Amino acid sequence: MAKHTAQAADNRHRKTKKKKKSGCLPVLVALLGVVLMAAAVVLFTLKGEIDGKGETDTTVTVTVEQGSGPATIANRLKDAGLIKYPRIFRWYVGQQGAAGKLQYGEFAIPQGASYDTIIEHLTRYVAAATTRVTFPEGSTAQSIAAKMEEAGLCTADEFLQVACTGDFSQFRFWQYVPAADTPGLFLRCEGYLFPETYDFYDEDTVYNYVATFYAQFDSMITDEMYAELEAQGMTLHQLITLASFVQEEAGNDQDDNVAQVFRNRLAPGSPFPRLESNVSSYVQRDDDNNYLYNWVAKYYGGWDSIPAEIYAAYNTYEKTGLPAGAVSNPGIEAIKAALSPNPDEEVKDCYFFVTDLTGKYYYGRTVAEHNANCNKAWAVNRTL
Repeated sequence: MAKHTAQAADNRHRKTKKKKKSGCLPVLVALLGVVLMAAAVVLFTLKGEIDGKGETDTTVTVTVEQGSGPATIANRLKDAGLIKYPRIFRWYVGQQGAAGKLQYGEFAIPQGASYDTIIEHLTRYVAAATTRVTFPEGSTAQSIAAKMEEAGLCTADEFLQVACTGDFSQFRFWQYVPAADTPGLFLRCEGYLFPETYDFYDEDTVYNYVATFYAQFDSMITDEMYAELEAQGMTLHQLITLASFVQEEAGNDQDDNVAQVFRNRLAPGSPFPRLESNVSSYVQRDDDNNYLYNWVAKYYGGWDSIPAEIYAAYNTYEKTGLPAGAVSNPGIEAIKAALSPNPDEEVKDCYFFVTDLTGKYYYGRTVAEHNANCNKAWAVNRTL
């Protein structure tokens, strides 16, 4: 009897278990249904996004700058209201193998267009008209502005005005540039208009033209260079000012040696604390590369019209230390040499240099050595 009772109890327990098990199934089915419905909604939404809402006669113009990648283009399309989900567009472009085919320029895309239609427009070569201009290393701000005017992009005055007074705080370097009204500073933009070959849109704004130079400059000054500046207690403006002299006095395989000579003169306790460079001096000769005479005087309408404050701030034969600003726009090699020169052993403690007409450099430690080198250079020049 006890055995039968235990067996009956066990059977009831098994039946109860089966009932509980069967009760979970509808819940699981319901959850699965919800998941499937959610997935269907997502797929439907994405399909609607990819397929578009149907093209209209209204088009939206999207400008894609040269060098823009799929991420940038996708964000441009979203801003224009042509797509909602940039990440999905980027994924779809990749799936279609079109990432490397996207062009730059201006594109008129119909509202409501599908991804395929948008990609079709973006892969057509309809780039906006551009003008290519090359600016050599060591170009001055005024010569750059003049080239922009010659290219028909803007006037020289417009370019300099925006370059010196515009707000370019989106660039890291801009926070280190002295204000336009800094006493003695000639042109705020001098030194920061990075010399390079650029393709400019013909119908772009002056601000964007200037920003093209500044963006390139900003990309050239690395985190490591900023760290080195901080370690040396040197400002970015001091670096670029010094680099402009290195560019003008060398701009070749002597960059490191010339930079070392200038840094020796600028060092604390230096017996020769002025640069004394003809690149920015009292010399008034048309054939001499003198920033004060050839560029500053021209800007103010003549030598005698140069403001006394600016003359004093840029005449390196009278000004102790660096002048108020750069005298040209240096290339990256001159900038690197000015920051961390690696001179020849015999130049490490020199304070003077002179060149002859063949381009040979003579370095000296003392005035007597320098005078002897000048005689050597002049002797060579007389034979040419």
